[in-house]
Amino acid sequence: MCGRYAASRRPEDLAGTFGIETWEPQESLEPDYNVAPTKEVYAVLDRPLKDAGDKRPVRQLRRLKWGLVPSWSKTPEGAARMINARAETVHEKPSYRRAFAARRCVLPADGYYEWVTGVQERDLEVEGRKKRPRKQPYFVLPADGSVFAMAGLYEFWRDRTLPDDHPQAWWATCSVITTEAETSPLAVAPADGPHALADIHPRMPLMLTPDRWDAWLDPARTDADDLRALLEPPPAGLMRAYPVSTAVSNVRNNGPELLKELEGPEEGTLF
Repeated sequence: MCGRYAASRRPEDLAGTFGIETWEPQESLEPDYNVAPTKEVYAVLDRPLKDAGDKRPVRQLRRLKWGLVPSWSKTPEGAARMINARAETVHEKPSYRRAFAARRCVLPADGYYEWVTGVQERDLEVEGRKKRPRKQPYFVLPADGSVFAMAGLYEFWRDRTLPDDHPQAWWATCSVITTEAETSPLAVAPADGPHALADIHPRMPLMLTPDRWDAWLDPARTDADDLRALLEPPPAGLMRAYPVSTAVSNVRNNGPELLKELEGPEEGTLF
């Protein structure tokens, strides 16, 4: 799954990386080293500009709220639970299938956090049963330091309790697509810790390599089978993981120190 990630890149850097044509400087977000559900995040998407005569899709950098609210929802309640969509079923789930067909995005990040649990606890989580609290946090990122481009979906939801001209009449929300975690060895693994992403957690955000960005963002692509082919996991051996402070477990903590690599798991935590 993906329940926490870091996003510190500036809009100017993202614009160059993704070929973004337009973004509003006044909507810039501060670097966030502990992105949690319901926060606003950057998303890259291809969409015609509002009120523009030219209806061609334009690559934009937009602010979306993390936690998808389907357009047909009566209320936004439950958005915090819809932060992840499974790659295996995203095309058929009522909450996601419309967005999958027409509203896809890339959510840029530095990497994501995940907490190691014991084998028995991981089995319970796979089965959807309650498990004990998480243990040692790890930060997972591309080994070459490039942007971690997560496949995502976005939606618009109209709050019918507000007038049309109210600034909060429309919600723009998103979800991260996840897939099975890699079982192949990490490109760089901690000496005393997990050697594959699957050793950390059974799920992982689906990272899109640059050769898939244009196809994934293209709103003209609507065929489910064609789109599902883009959700193949990236090549093995691109990722690294290292232990970080348990301070990241508290969402109120935020700063670059959360990304500092520890020599090993903190005392009292388990791998």
